[in-house]
Amino acid sequence: MLKENIMKKWKMLMLLAFVGVGVALTACSKSNSSESKQISVVSREEGSGTRGAFIDLFGLEEKNSSGDTVDLTTANAIVTNSTSVTLTTVAGDDLAIGYASLGSLNDSVKVLKIDGTKASVETIKDGSYKISRPFNIVTKEDISKAAKDFINFILSSDGQAIVEENGYIPLDNVDTYQASVTSGKVVISGSSSVTPVMEKLKEAYTKVNSGVTIEIQQSDSSTGITDTIDGTSDIGMASRELEDSEIAQGVNSTVIAMDGIAVIVNKNNTIDNLTSEQVKSIFSGEITTWKELSD
Repeated sequence: MLKENIMKKWKMLMLLAFVGVGVALTACSKSNSSESKQISVVSREEGSGTRGAFIDLFGLEEKNSSGDTVDLTTANAIVTNSTSVTLTTVAGDDLAIGYASLGSLNDSVKVLKIDGTKASVETIKDGSYKISRPFNIVTKEDISKAAKDFINFILSSDGQAIVEENGYIPLDNVDTYQASVTSGKVVISGSSSVTPVMEKLKEAYTKVNSGVTIEIQQSDSSTGITDTIDGTSDIGMASRELEDSEIAQGVNSTVIAMDGIAVIVNKNNTIDNLTSEQVKSIFSGEITTWKELSD
């Protein structure tokens, strides 16, 4: 009887050992399989100011034989049409990498350090994080009194406090706001990166000047600029600088804040840091698997 009990216990121990080895091998296999799969590159659409700034800052553009600028983003990239869709796409794909406005980030994704530095208000202010760009508003010379009043609010200490509260870098040396109108309507359109802070500015402004109606239409930087040129919008939102051809059509830009562009991955990704050159190689399609970054 004692011998039978000993044999049963021995068989049980051996079975547990085999199960443990099997689990370990399966986990290892899954990890290696994940690393060897193709990176899911997530990019913004053409016309996006964030995409324009990103390819410029990471050197993902070059001139062709005709002198035109060519975007080197891989043709295999998943293209999203807004900041929120980018965040959702990266959060839902273990193999994904993308980029988004610093001020629009949430805890659904992981932010990578670039060249050893993480994007933050402090690192953008001190210049150690290089991947930053201005948030601009675009207007014509003959804007309405209501639009001008809202712009005065944005550029005031009141407006810039809203900018800072929402994770962006405010302007220096600004004055207090004094209302100059009590009624009117302002139509604003453009960048999905600028939209979140513009919504906050609208909310604060209408509390102190409830007679003015602010309508915000989210699209992308190029559309916002075109709307302003055409007169469809009073104010365009752009997360990039104006092109010479746009300026020639009678619009100008005003910086309302500075923002960082964060490189983001899925929260399950174990990578914490990439060099600028590695980011360029991933988004150009030269590096196609996560395993290549650990070789």
